[in-house]
Amino acid sequence: MLSIRWLAALSLLLPSLRAQAAFVETDTLKLFERRSVLLSQFWSRDMSIRAGVVLPPQLRTGEQVPVCYSIHGFGGSHRGAIRREKELVLGMEAGTTPRMLYVFLDAQFSLGHHEFADSYNNGPWGKALTTEFAPVLEQHFHAGGAANARFLTGHSSGGWSSLWLQVAYPDFFGGTWSTAPDSVDFRDFTGIDIYRFANAFTDPDGKPIQLVRRKGEWAQTIEQFVRSELAKKDHGGQFMSFNAVFSPRGEDGRPMPLFDVATGAIDRTVAATWKRYDIGHILRTNWTTLAPQLTGKLRVFIGTQDTFRLEGACYLLRDDLKALGSDAQIVFAEGRNHGDLFAPHPELWPDGLLPRIHREMRAAFDAGQAKADSPK
Repeated sequence: MLSIRWLAALSLLLPSLRAQAAFVETDTLKLFERRSVLLSQFWSRDMSIRAGVVLPPQLRTGEQVPVCYSIHGFGGSHRGAIRREKELVLGMEAGTTPRMLYVFLDAQFSLGHHEFADSYNNGPWGKALTTEFAPVLEQHFHAGGAANARFLTGHSSGGWSSLWLQVAYPDFFGGTWSTAPDSVDFRDFTGIDIYRFANAFTDPDGKPIQLVRRKGEWAQTIEQFVRSELAKKDHGGQFMSFNAVFSPRGEDGRPMPLFDVATGAIDRTVAATWKRYDIGHILRTNWTTLAPQLTGKLRVFIGTQDTFRLEGACYLLRDDLKALGSDAQIVFAEGRNHGDLFAPHPELWPDGLLPRIHREMRAAFDAGQAKADSPK
């Protein structure tokens, strides 16, 4: 629970999210929202977790279906379920989309995408999801209920979130299919080695660190991106949201910045604390324990020309996991960027990346069911 002083400071950054259009439910589209005791205690105010849920049509009593938990990228919300309902339901009716419960989680927050991590600043979102929300949702819709029926996917910040949840709660989830995740190894945090570099704006040779690609050409540096973000407000943007998730809380009650936004100078103390969320570091350090829990559960997909240069950290992750003997699949789509990753690929996913992900989830569930039903 936050102290009164820190609560007062952080609460100034947490105005209520702007009103949204009504979430109109149908037979196959539901809004599911539950108050979180853990988050409410942390913030000393009522806090909830919510999701948009797409149900299989004509769901039969006793029919066992797995759950696909999907986490949006920065700026999205659970309302992605509204956009996806028709396509998913028609696909399930036609037999081209696996029958699953498609749950679109909401990770938007006034401090930015909270990434479902347990954070000094945002609160215990991961613990609240796994102990309070997911079990109740699955019981309510008569689905899931076990790790081998509970799968994750997500894109960008949602890609990081899904991989994080699988690694942080390896026995709770049955596998992740993470796409273009935010930096999964902080030795390449969008081009910055936060442990070795002195500055987030320039590399050790003094050259500006590029961030944004457009049509394969560098279009914006990290410094330019950050300045543009701060021109709008001093919290809640993409880079500031990383501070809210990964950093300790400062004496002023606000998240401590990884780097000085005026000069780019990296705070070595803050960088060291970020190791607690460095997925690559966690896997390398704890592989002996995590290996049996993560067998068959790690899949990452990314383009070699990612718009925000997120592929670098995935190369590090691929090489480390290979050296550790992991069966993880780290798939690179040559020439693809952050936005066109899902489009059909002649070899990797001829009918699109999402159909491949959904089929593999359902196949993993069916294989687990067959194993459980086989004679001992």
